[in-house]
Amino acid sequence: MTSGLRKTVFFVLLLGLTYLAWRYMIKPANSSCAEQRTRLEKKSAKLAEFEKATAAAEGLNKQLEQLQDAIDFFESKLPSTSEVHKVLEQVTVIAQKQGLTPKTIRALKKKDNSGYIEQPLRMELVGNFKSFYSFLLELERLPRIMKIRELELNKQKKQQGRIVADFVVSIFFQS
Repeated sequence: MTSGLRKTVFFVLLLGLTYLAWRYMIKPANSSCAEQRTRLEKKSAKLAEFEKATAAAEGLNKQLEQLQDAIDFFESKLPSTSEVHKVLEQVTVIAQKQGLTPKTIRALKKKDNSGYIEQPLRMELVGNFKSFYSFLLELERLPRIMKIRELELNKQKKQQGRIVADFVVSIFFQS
């Protein structure tokens, strides 16, 4: 064998060995790495989704706490059924303190709503308009939820500056 033939055979064996190494070692290893990379990317995407969901759940928990605080706040403004007469007494005392004379106070039919009860009271007060306005301001400052509806103001013809106020005040309380 000549040296040129040896070199050619050696070169062909090296090429064959390179092809076989690529075909049976490198190509399967690359395929395996690509599959693992794909699985890793899918798992990373799911992890990112879970992180977003966790952040959203934490946000929802904060919102839930805020809503619960708001509910507690409004429930604290609603007296229990046993305190309604106290609220009515406060309204009457405020009216008298402002110089208004209560003509009539009548309890109307209760309205039972989900979670609270509305007790409307028809009141008729007589007095000075400025006193009535002060009465409304004092009523607004009470730490209870109330609503005035059907307000009717009439001027007294006999006395200058005096009015008759006929209105319905609703007191809300817990059922």
